[in-house]
Amino acid sequence: MIKPLGSRVLIKMKEGEEKTKSGIILAESAKEKPQIAEVIEVGPGEIIDGKPETMIVKKGDNVIVSKYAGTEVKYEGVDYIIIKQDEILAKVED
Repeated sequence: MIKPLGSRVLIKMKEGEEKTKSGIILAESAKEKPQIAEVIEVGPGEIIDGKPETMIVKKGDNVIVSKYAGTEVKYEGVDYIIIKQDEILAKVED
């Protein structure tokens, strides 16, 4: 398993919608790149000015990220993205 270091977060993007709300099936090229991701692993945080940084996301959270944020990695055939916590725009709460 990949364990992020510092204030980095390992995420997996959610799949894009294949149908519109009206039921039209989208071609692969017409799908928007998804911006909602699931948090897979969270780093321990960093020490900033002698104080530990609090990680505000946890494993299992759904988050919104910028479309082109982070570094893409492939591990055991699965695509992940490693991003810094400050690149996360919002948490999705039910």
